[in-house]
Amino acid sequence: AQFAESGGGLMQPGGSLRLSCKVSSGAISTVPMGWFRQAPGKEREAVATMAYRGDNIYYTDDVKGRFTISRDTTKNRLYLQMNSLKPEDTAVYYCNTNPPNLWTGSYWGQGTQVTVSS
Repeated sequence: AQFAESGGGLMQPGGSLRLSCKVSSGAISTVPMGWFRQAPGKEREAVATMAYRGDNIYYTDDVKGRFTISRDTTKNRLYLQMNSLKPEDTAVYYCNTNPPNLWTGSYWGQGTQVTVSS
């Protein structure tokens, strides 16, 4: 499977962005999915995840109340609505299965850069 993330950019603190992930060769309705991020000098971490039914949603404490994960199974796309952005949200954001690369032959996409700065 391939993951193509988009929607990142440069945003001032307090702003909003909506990330989108197009998934090829794998149905997101059949596996748990998630958004992950990697900030400079840090390990990649899970930000928001959901079970294959679209329920059982998890957010890391840092983004609770500000980020919302959602999906459109007809388009096989995963979304991350990011509100009230903070400088510490600056990172490259990726989507993948949870745990990552569950499908045979799948690999991380290029991610989309989110930079929050005044």
